[in-house]
Amino acid sequence: MARIWSDEGKLETWLEVELAALDAWAELGAVPAETARAIREKAKTPSSQRVAELEEILQHDTAAFVDAVAEQLGEEGRWFHYGLTSSDVVDTALALQIRRAGELILEGVERALDAVAARAHEHKDTLQIGRTHGVHAEPITFGLKLAGWAFELDRNRSRLRRALDGTRVGKLSGAVGTYSATDPEVERIACERLGLEPAPSSTQIVQRDRHAELLAALAILASSLDKFALEIRHLARTEVAEVEERFGRGQKGSSAMPHKRNPVVAERICGLARVVRGYALVGLENVPLWHERDISHSSAERVAIPDAFLAVDYMLDRFAWLIDGLVVRTERMRRNLDASHGLFFSQRVLLGLVESGLPRDEAYRLTQRNAMRAWDEETDFRELVRADPEIARRIDLDVVFDLTAYTRHIDTVFERLAALTEKEPVHA
Repeated sequence: MARIWSDEGKLETWLEVELAALDAWAELGAVPAETARAIREKAKTPSSQRVAELEEILQHDTAAFVDAVAEQLGEEGRWFHYGLTSSDVVDTALALQIRRAGELILEGVERALDAVAARAHEHKDTLQIGRTHGVHAEPITFGLKLAGWAFELDRNRSRLRRALDGTRVGKLSGAVGTYSATDPEVERIACERLGLEPAPSSTQIVQRDRHAELLAALAILASSLDKFALEIRHLARTEVAEVEERFGRGQKGSSAMPHKRNPVVAERICGLARVVRGYALVGLENVPLWHERDISHSSAERVAIPDAFLAVDYMLDRFAWLIDGLVVRTERMRRNLDASHGLFFSQRVLLGLVESGLPRDEAYRLTQRNAMRAWDEETDFRELVRADPEIARRIDLDVVFDLTAYTRHIDTVFERLAALTEKEPVHA
């Protein structure tokens, strides 16, 4: 990823676009074929140092690049950059960089999704208390939680593919998009050779709504990783202690407290997500430009686009590492589930009373009366219900207090997950 967005990678891509345009001119007969061949043989990517030297004088990076290449070519150099404006090269090359960087991001999403799906199947039946508002709700399984993450990663994958497809366009339409110094056929031929579509209409630039959508897709992906990492951080708290990041031999969690084992990778993911979301705002700000273009977008996206890709690439790598090595404390999950004195059975008691013929409000009142007492007195809810004749005589409490009721339909989700990943589920 760093190579794609390096100065060297950028200059290589610029040259790739220039030579594709030159070949297109040759195919149309505007540039002698032997000249185009000679230029292709002689033209080498200039060093970033040489381009910087020329830019110091010219104060124009693309002009510096053109001059640095042309000085290798002799008399034939007059055909280099023929009929093009800077943005023809820069925007078309940016599309190639984005495509290549996007392929790496999609590979990272695949690795993360595979890691999450594998751990989901492993913990398909691992009971865990579900929480809403941070408070115990009803039992789930840890595998079910992870399955939800897998589906969210799949949605991010689809969203990112759409956004990448939207940036898979080039433009060689000249100074204000009128083809006054070039030919639409040059654009068509060059873009075809580069694996891009010609922009159906461009000004001096490819319009930046495309790039805004891309940065938004990256920001949403980063926010999903933030969500997953935040959950891991909560579950790793000492008071919860249901999961833990792997802790390597010789690792130190604190310079002062030798006992510390902190969720530092998860925290790093959460922090970087804030940066990537900021770049999405930059993408939106870059959409409105003066007339056929100004240059205010250029400086901002030179930071935002490469950095967003680099950050998300790193986040995906660390997230896959985190999930692969996540320590899952199943016994602690069970202890935490039992810590709320069986209160999570309250809905099943409520529904049992409704099914027995009680009006819902009365059923709710009877159930809540015992639930509040269990909260306040730290007494087992099941014992209180069994001792309450208004409830116990109306419903089969052995059926109501059956933990398997909470997991009887999770196979439905895991069948969908298996279809998503197209792999046989592996159950621990």
